[in-house]
Amino acid sequence: MRNIRLTAFKIFAAASLFFNPWTHAAASDDQGALERVVNEAIRPLMEQYNIPGMAVAVTVQGKRYVYNYGVASKEGRQEVTDGTLFEIGSISKTFAATLASYAEVRGAFSLSDHASKYLPALAGSSFDRITLLQLGTYTAGGLPLQFPDSVAHQEEAISYFRSWRPSYEPGAYRIYSNPSIGLFGYLAAESMGEPFDDLMEKKLFPELGLTQTYIRVPEDRMRDYAYGHAKEGNPIRMNPGVLDSEAYGVKTTAADLLRFVEANIDASKLDETLQRAIAATHVGHYKVGDMTQGLGWEMYAYPTDLEQLLAGNSAELSFKPNKVAKLAPRLPPRDDVLINKTGSTNGFGAYAAFVPAKGIGVVVLANRNYPIPARVKVGYRILATLDGEFGTASTR
Repeated sequence: MRNIRLTAFKIFAAASLFFNPWTHAAASDDQGALERVVNEAIRPLMEQYNIPGMAVAVTVQGKRYVYNYGVASKEGRQEVTDGTLFEIGSISKTFAATLASYAEVRGAFSLSDHASKYLPALAGSSFDRITLLQLGTYTAGGLPLQFPDSVAHQEEAISYFRSWRPSYEPGAYRIYSNPSIGLFGYLAAESMGEPFDDLMEKKLFPELGLTQTYIRVPEDRMRDYAYGHAKEGNPIRMNPGVLDSEAYGVKTTAADLLRFVEANIDASKLDETLQRAIAATHVGHYKVGDMTQGLGWEMYAYPTDLEQLLAGNSAELSFKPNKVAKLAPRLPPRDDVLINKTGSTNGFGAYAAFVPAKGIGVVVLANRNYPIPARVKVGYRILATLDGEFGTASTR
């Protein structure tokens, strides 16, 4: 890895909305220790899984660090930099959830409404009795992980939804689903009367202070858009798909995604509507094992051990139906939790985790889709360095 280096987040310092970035004078032995931990965690990971490039961003008590490794594309040998754009896969769901919460705070949208209210084409279907909350928390009753191959356009998706029948009583089982939260985000945008992509790029991203985050990467930024790498090693980027923007379509830098994490840690410098919207995504609606499901985000009581995180991010929860334990009343937002989300596309793998009570967070982006347990372990190891309470738990 020829370009492993630490950057001081300089290009974002002046525009910071949430914390004052660290300066050269603030650098210390702690900074060096953190850099060593990140390097020791990332270098073997890249070698083990043949990952061409990675970017890691860390926030701790207002100090930010960005570490860049390897290349954005094997073919071009362009190094990963602060401006490199990665696909973040299902971490995009947390943005869709934030938009939906924003719509609800503004009174355009209600989680208790039935889905067909916002899309008349679904009237008379199963969605007459499925709530928006159930769509946003994967409990609609059995929507699959992906659309069938036969669904390639919006009209076909609407036809699919109209004919679909739940396998389970809505609200009883969690079945992780792109069509479920994809429809959730789409309906949130419908409630606001604008296309989802426009609302994200022209409203939500700017209000969050995200200057390098896109659904549609503009032409003048395509050079910064990393190539993912498939199992065979060939370069790849995501193909357009139905409800892709809502479910897995965000492209961003490690620094910008860290800014979003910081907004979730402390939104006090945002306007009140957005503060309330972000807080609403941290409300706990039900539990599966040790994991509490929010909107987009997944939460664990703090302190959290590695085994709990691995179980909550396991294939068991991602690919199988899991009976939910409903929380009545719902759990209000708390600071003493670890909040996380993984994301994948065919060529990229991402992970974000943070602990509001401690003011710590980590973002790990890679241009290869490597195993989720490996992402969770490396994220946990870095968080262990940021907070001594994590350091007592196993990181093997």
